[in-house]
Amino acid sequence: MAPTPLPLEQMSGVGGYLPAGQEGGPRINTMSMSMLIDFIIQRTYHELTVLAELLPRKTDMERKIEIYNYAARTRHLFTRLNALVKWGNSVSKVDKSSQIMSFLDKQNMLFVETADMLARMSRETLVRARLPNFHIPAAVEVLTTGTYNRLPTCIRERIVPADAITPAEKKQTLLRLNQVIQHRLVTGKLLPQMREFRIKNGRVTFEVKHEFSVALTVMGDSQNVPWRLLDIDVLVEDKETGDGKSLVHPLQVNYIHQLIQARLVENPNALSEVYNCLHYFCQSLQLEVLYTQTLRLNYERLDDNNITVEEYVPGVKLTVSYWRDLKSELGYRLTVQSDPSEIGRPLAVVHVPSLGAKESAEVADRAVRSEHLSMERLIVHTVYIRSVSRLSDLKLEFQAFLKDVDFNLQGTPAILTVPVLSPCLRAEQIHITIDTHTGMFRCHVPKHLDCPITDEMQEALNGDRSKLPSLLSELRYWITHRRCEKTLQHLPATATDTLTFLTQPEQELLQQGRHKIYVKLHRHPNIILVVQLKEKSTMANEMEYTFHLGFVAFQKDEADVIDDSAKQLVSVVAQPPSDIPKFFTKLMRLIEFDTFVATHGPGTEVDAEVSPHKRKSTGDILAPPAKQQKTIFPAYFIPELAHVVAMCDEKIPFMNLAQTLSKHNIPHSGLQVEANATSLVLKILALPQPGKSATAAGQQPQQGAASAAGTAPPSGSSAFPRIEPHVWDDLMRRVLSISVRSQTNKNSQVRIWVVEFVFYSTPLQSCHPKEQGSRRTVYLTYEQANHDFSKTVEELLNDWSKIVYLYTLVYDFAEQLRNKRLALCDMLVVKSYSYMNLLLGYGPKKEVSCNIYWSVQSHGFRLTFVGGMSAVNAHSMMRDQLAQHLNQQHSLTQIAQILHETYNPMSSIAKLPVLPFLGIPRPQVPVLSFCMLAQSPCLMRLTYQAVYCLELRFRANRLVSIRDGASSRFERNVIEEFTPIQGLKAFLSKYVDESAAYRGRAPHEDDNPLSPIGMEDNYGGPSSVTGVSAGGSSPFLGAGMRGPQSPRDSGLRFPAPHTPPSSSNPHTPASPHPSAGGGGAAQSHGNFNLTSPPAPHMPHPSPGGLMPSSPLNPQPSPHMVHSPGPNTLYMQSHQDSPFTAMSPANNQWPGSPSMPRPSPRPGQSPEHKSTGGSVVTGGPDRGGSRGTLNRPWAGAVPTLLTHEALETLCRPSPHPNKDINVTDMSPLERFLGCVYMRRQLHRNIQNEESLTALNSTEPGVVLFKVDGLQCQVMLNQMHMQTLHLKITQLPPPPDKPTFQLSPDDLLVIEQYFDTRVAAPPYRPNSLHSICRLLNLPAQVLKDFVQIMRLELKPEFGGDQLKWTVQMCMRMPPSAVPIVPSGNACVVLGRMKILFFLQITKIPFNGKDWKDSPSLVLPIVYDITMNLTQMAERREQVPSPMMTAASTLLRRFSEFNSQQNQCSLFPAITDLLTNLQLATDMPQPPPNQAIGPPVGVGVGVGVGIGVVGSSPNPMMPMQQLQPQVGPQGQVGPGGYPQLGPNPGGPQ
Repeated sequence: MAPTPLPLEQMSGVGGYLPAGQEGGPRINTMSMSMLIDFIIQRTYHELTVLAELLPRKTDMERKIEIYNYAARTRHLFTRLNALVKWGNSVSKVDKSSQIMSFLDKQNMLFVETADMLARMSRETLVRARLPNFHIPAAVEVLTTGTYNRLPTCIRERIVPADAITPAEKKQTLLRLNQVIQHRLVTGKLLPQMREFRIKNGRVTFEVKHEFSVALTVMGDSQNVPWRLLDIDVLVEDKETGDGKSLVHPLQVNYIHQLIQARLVENPNALSEVYNCLHYFCQSLQLEVLYTQTLRLNYERLDDNNITVEEYVPGVKLTVSYWRDLKSELGYRLTVQSDPSEIGRPLAVVHVPSLGAKESAEVADRAVRSEHLSMERLIVHTVYIRSVSRLSDLKLEFQAFLKDVDFNLQGTPAILTVPVLSPCLRAEQIHITIDTHTGMFRCHVPKHLDCPITDEMQEALNGDRSKLPSLLSELRYWITHRRCEKTLQHLPATATDTLTFLTQPEQELLQQGRHKIYVKLHRHPNIILVVQLKEKSTMANEMEYTFHLGFVAFQKDEADVIDDSAKQLVSVVAQPPSDIPKFFTKLMRLIEFDTFVATHGPGTEVDAEVSPHKRKSTGDILAPPAKQQKTIFPAYFIPELAHVVAMCDEKIPFMNLAQTLSKHNIPHSGLQVEANATSLVLKILALPQPGKSATAAGQQPQQGAASAAGTAPPSGSSAFPRIEPHVWDDLMRRVLSISVRSQTNKNSQVRIWVVEFVFYSTPLQSCHPKEQGSRRTVYLTYEQANHDFSKTVEELLNDWSKIVYLYTLVYDFAEQLRNKRLALCDMLVVKSYSYMNLLLGYGPKKEVSCNIYWSVQSHGFRLTFVGGMSAVNAHSMMRDQLAQHLNQQHSLTQIAQILHETYNPMSSIAKLPVLPFLGIPRPQVPVLSFCMLAQSPCLMRLTYQAVYCLELRFRANRLVSIRDGASSRFERNVIEEFTPIQGLKAFLSKYVDESAAYRGRAPHEDDNPLSPIGMEDNYGGPSSVTGVSAGGSSPFLGAGMRGPQSPRDSGLRFPAPHTPPSSSNPHTPASPHPSAGGGGAAQSHGNFNLTSPPAPHMPHPSPGGLMPSSPLNPQPSPHMVHSPGPNTLYMQSHQDSPFTAMSPANNQWPGSPSMPRPSPRPGQSPEHKSTGGSVVTGGPDRGGSRGTLNRPWAGAVPTLLTHEALETLCRPSPHPNKDINVTDMSPLERFLGCVYMRRQLHRNIQNEESLTALNSTEPGVVLFKVDGLQCQVMLNQMHMQTLHLKITQLPPPPDKPTFQLSPDDLLVIEQYFDTRVAAPPYRPNSLHSICRLLNLPAQVLKDFVQIMRLELKPEFGGDQLKWTVQMCMRMPPSAVPIVPSGNACVVLGRMKILFFLQITKIPFNGKDWKDSPSLVLPIVYDITMNLTQMAERREQVPSPMMTAASTLLRRFSEFNSQQNQCSLFPAITDLLTNLQLATDMPQPPPNQAIGPPVGVGVGVGVGIGVVGSSPNPMMPMQQLQPQVGPQGQVGPGGYPQLGPNPGGPQ
């Protein structure tokens, strides 16, 4: 921000008081005018420079504020300068007056200062004015000599120190003193304890370890000079209770110092006296420390039962007892005492009972004669030595009954480990130690801390030790039990000590005891494994294992009877579930295993070991080398048990499966071990033929069993494929082996059966790289968790049936594939054939695939389709129909032909959109744009928005026939769910290829036109198919479903024509009734009576509309032979009707019920009838007349199109009108959308009272009129993909002149209708809005036309417009919720018009349109008051932009001067010109958003949809008036929410 200027009076050098002493002179703080002007100019320029640098970074509003402040500041400054210049004209008079005033001020100040100085001198200065008595002699001496020698000498003597000796003199003196001390020590008597000394710096230091250190010196070199004691340091410390403090007080040290120094005087053995005094003191101190530690240890950690001080004599001895709980004669104690015989010895330790001299000395050295003086260490070490001694005695006792066992005694505290088993982990050994507090034996097993035997063994160790052998044996069995549990931890088995027998078994093995283990197999609940444990007689620490396999059954009480089948390996009769659980076990049978045989199978030797001393025989060349050692297992792992359990778990399922296979009469070779002992395998020798296998229990064949199980085949499917003998023999020759193995799933850890089929090659060669060899394998997996082996065998047989049934198709297909005449290799490629699935690739690039397999559940073949990288597979829509056809014909060749012929048309149909859309019938109900309904491999129905239906039939020679699916085949009416498509025949005719159509005709029919009956009978109608359902017929193979023996036969053989041979155009719609021309009864057909039974060549028709697409329904497909046609009277009287309503008059269709005639509408002229009474059947017009092609019934006649034409019809393409910028759509979708919009317009005209319908002579044209305008809506006949509006100005009545629109305005309305209303997406509510606009008065409509013109061509608004405008035809979801979203947003009522405009800010400075804000404004125009304003609601918070727009419209209405014209368009123009965006616009509420402009003419987009509130009360709606009232201004007000209004007067 720019600096604020200072006032002139505050500037430097301007104004202020005069400096002192300068009052009389001229004022020096003045400034020249030129300098002041320079300062002002420089300051103004500086501020302008700073402003230029800072303004670009600020917003527009901030820049304006800064510029304004700068201008105001500068203007104020120069105004003051101007005043100063004007004042300068009279400055001479001011100078004279100023000089006079300055002189007078100076004189006044001189008088005042003189009086003040005199008063200060008299009061302050003169009072203390005295002279001192100066020391003249001292001053003279100092000033002359520079020194002062008259100070007293005592000052020098007491303060100034003497001169110090030199360092050399110090060194010489200390060396001489060291020689004197050394001489005294050599000539004197020295004790052995004081032999460790050092002489340094004139002193000698003696140190006795762990006791004291003393420093001595002499004060001269004479022998009579006594030793002088310098320092004493006591080395005794208490690191446990001393807390780091010294044990001797300094006063005590001084006392000892004085005492020893006094004894040194005149003492010949002075050094001995020093040692004796200090040694006695230090030993007493050590005993005191030990005593204190003992008391503290006893008080804090131990009690009297563990340690007690029995005797303490200060300075003499300390006796402590321990292990008081042990009953001993002498007890356990130790005594720390001084040596009474020799005072110079250190403290000694005496043990009771006595220890060896070596151990006793070791204890003393560790605890007393060390730096760490500790009673606890003394006791701990003593206890450790005592423990080792006692454990050594116990080890000898164990060695008496445990031979060849390695005992181990080590550790601190000492631990004796006793192995129980061999081999034995250290954690499994018995760890015996001694309690340091009580001296009692403690034992435990670290791995089994919860072992109950250790407590008994501990009591035996401390008491009767004769029980130890038996307890060790019990512990050995107990640990073996735990080893068994650990071994089975990762196996599917659980070890237990007991079983819940209701009655104890008679076997001796199962009697009560601990020497056996029961192993329950998880996967086999009826089988247990009994493991018997025994100690080896030669080595008690080793165990022997004996295994027994038991079969058990479960019962709830004694009355529960057990079936004998439980004694077998597999239970034949499953036990029914009981309400009472069966807890008790009953042993049925017990089998003993030979342990050696069980653990030494093929490739399995649990304890095999090659002796290093055994010579290898000459025949063992392939044997493993002699260096191979025995496999080392962990000590807790029992390999025999693990192997037996794994063997049982592995082999029992195989035995069950083998027994089940035998029950199903399936031969097998029994359980075998594969080579190199890789796995177990069960070889199946042969499998039965599907449909003929029966179980031994008398079950029904597979088909019957499947039906009994509730999976019976559908009623519409055919029988199972027949298996020819030669096909079965060929398959049996290809089967090399069938092997069953067991594996574990890595992901779920579930056991599964893996069945391997090995085949020799295949009859059908594929292009898959892994299927090129001669050996083909098929792997099938089955779960083992259910224990239902019968189900597993049935699943295996079902999968075998898949292989067999698919092989029957492939065997025949392989022969036809090799036939070059059929050219099947050009149609498809075999991607893969794995005996279970057949994968065929077809299409132009052979990238789409069809997977064919047999389904057991549906008892038929199933097809799955997969797309490629660049194409989708559209055959998924008719998957069920193709599967039904394959199950009926059992021919892969026909399926291949169908897939090849229908790929292109199905791919074209798949390009149609199938997304649901909103706002078609109702705004909130979604409707599919297209819905594909397949009814047979050659019949497809397409529905458009659930209103129109097209029926497509695929024919040979790349042709497709299309007809209107709304026409029923069995009745004369249309299907109720659909509406006929008017103009469909004319639209399809534009895509007809005449040359391709003639290729599909027979030679004798070239001169005959086609009737609807003939065109249906030739490609799969009831008269052309014999023995095959028409719904599953294929037109590509000819009539009667002929095979591929004649591939050149197109199959299009038409019957005799029903109309005279007058035209050769196959697309000319002929009359569906032979006598439609009036009076031609000779050509009537008796079978056309739909109420009578059909003729023998016609199937029974279905009364329904659409045939179901499910393959379960065997009804024939509907054909056009049943399709009725309109008669002559109907075509004459209802040519303009868009609905197919039949007339009962002059009806030539026998037996048809009469139907009501639609009533004529008001205003319809009776002359509006067609003069032609029959359908055009001849003449030069090959394409038929335009009126004939647009008849409602014309679409019921099939139209032949090529595949290329169908692709053009369904492929999205740009809109024909370049002015309409929309997403590409297919021509078919645009045509149906236009027809749907025209139909909705017709219905709207009927419902709106303000619209008057007129009769039109042209079919497909909607003609109506409004006030002064006649409107005509029609399709563009060039391409029939756009709707066009033609408006004609009606001549005004002569007695009432009215306002007339210009031709340019009418052209704008027509262009707006073509590009904004009838354009994609086709929404009927847009028609409601445009019709309501056309019904407005001409003056108001003129302004709406101006808005339309501005929307169509924004450049007409000029450069002054800041916003673009778009008129919403439907309610956008972002607008104010006045009208429900999607409805028509032009609402008329009470002489007011509510409409919505979307305005978008025109981007500037190179910005993009997507960044421009957009608003949706609800506008209300009052016709009576000629007032344009915003629709506002009080309950909503107004948006700043909506408020600004409302303010602009309100201001325009207040200042509008042109009251004689409509204010709508000028108000909108003023809004688009003057509406500005606020710089600090807050974030909009959730229902508001700012975004880019909406799409073309639909009004759907993102905009600000909050209506601002008005301060005035809500303005009531005016009553609807028949004419425009007087003009007047009404203040703006709120607008209430309106529902969907049809637009007429209320």
